[in-house]
Amino acid sequence: MGNKFRNILLVGLGIVVGVVASIQFSAMAQKQTAPLPLDELRQLADVFGLIKSDYVEPVEDKKLLTEAISGMVSSLDPHSAYLDKKAFQELKEGTQGRFGGLGIEVGMEDGYVKVISPIEDTPAYRAGIKPGDLITKLDSTSVKGLSLDEAVKKMRGDPNTKITLTIARKNVTKPIVITLVREEIQVKSVKSRMVEPGYAWLRVAQFQEPTVEDLVSHINRIYAKNPNIKGIVLDLRNDPGGILPGAIGVSSIFLPKDSLIVSTDGQLPESKATFYARPEYYAGRTINDPLAKLPAQIKTVPMVVLVNIGSASASEIVAGALQDYKRATIMGSQTFGKGSVQTIRQISEDTAVKLTTARYYTPNGRSIQAKGIVPDLLVDETPEGDGINGLRVREADLSKHLTNGEEEDRPEERLDTEEEMKLLENAKNYKPIEYGTKKDFQLMQAINHLKGKPLKLSKTKMEDKKTEAKDAKTGKQKQEKTPENSK
Repeated sequence: MGNKFRNILLVGLGIVVGVVASIQFSAMAQKQTAPLPLDELRQLADVFGLIKSDYVEPVEDKKLLTEAISGMVSSLDPHSAYLDKKAFQELKEGTQGRFGGLGIEVGMEDGYVKVISPIEDTPAYRAGIKPGDLITKLDSTSVKGLSLDEAVKKMRGDPNTKITLTIARKNVTKPIVITLVREEIQVKSVKSRMVEPGYAWLRVAQFQEPTVEDLVSHINRIYAKNPNIKGIVLDLRNDPGGILPGAIGVSSIFLPKDSLIVSTDGQLPESKATFYARPEYYAGRTINDPLAKLPAQIKTVPMVVLVNIGSASASEIVAGALQDYKRATIMGSQTFGKGSVQTIRQISEDTAVKLTTARYYTPNGRSIQAKGIVPDLLVDETPEGDGINGLRVREADLSKHLTNGEEEDRPEERLDTEEEMKLLENAKNYKPIEYGTKKDFQLMQAINHLKGKPLKLSKTKMEDKKTEAKDAKTGKQKQEKTPENSK
């Protein structure tokens, strides 16, 4: 057990401007795993020397070497990165859920910063920044040519300082210029309310150190006032992930003690680990079990888990575990598909490398990487369709993404021109969904399911699912009739 948590286990999605997941730290391994490639190192030294002697102006040694390290790590996959002093400090500060920034979850596309999702109640969210927006300029600096880490550093800063973003939005001809004031963002990772008598809504917006204890407090408050809960909706939509202990703890709230929650596998022996519904895996620094005083009914109350394309990593661990044990019905749209674990290796007093070290697997051994969780019930964001989710990127869309590890990634189905134009037209008037309210279509469908009432399922997706099932059945029948299988 000691070795399993000696490394940092980070299962958050990409990079969040002003939102960084908390983790545990380990010193960089000192052992050399393979002989150094001397010829290639000589080439590196030669290029270093050429830049020092021939470049148009002097370049500091530290800058060249730092950029070489950064490029080497970032070339591996979208989630590995070199952390300089500032980035490393921000990562550590993120364990408390307090950070200075804008509140945007971002990735890269065509050399620009792409907004995956604005964080609720942050400067970016209030300014109307939308998923799918491309940030092309930060103040007067073009984003083109910057790495994602470099762009993120420019967007972060002290509270009450300003930054101007130039945004390209699909179907909008002119650039959108927005000036934002950075804030010290305190993300409230847990929200709850009674949707109607007997039915509760629990939302986890991100997995942080306080998340498990906060969720327990919300559940206890709800049960104190409403002891006869008939159903619970756990809302993980647009939850980008966070810390692994948080995902284990949230899963453990609803599953029997000692249940297998998730396993990991990688090159190192310490990355081959299994994690169970036990306090030592989710309690963190607390001495007592934070789940000890939960009402017994929480283990058996009927549940629906809401997910969408913005549900990633730690939220996929929870959805996958509850789906495998058939503890809850998973509803919504297919999730993001980040099934990898990042470990922080400290390489000096104030710098580190965030390195992908393992894939994670659900209790039934499913890899989520580049695939995601497919809901039991596919339900669109609104009665008219799935909003602008069809335009959002998944893990499989990211350049250099890690493969599934079980089979070759299948190419994602792309929207045809007519579908894309329709979505772009709808995106003009897109407004963020008011989660947890009567206007929240998916939530109301979840309540209907808990009541045993009919649902409005995603028609197109359901037809695709039926076709896939039919094709799979036909393929199985054909296989059974082949000579190799005949006896």
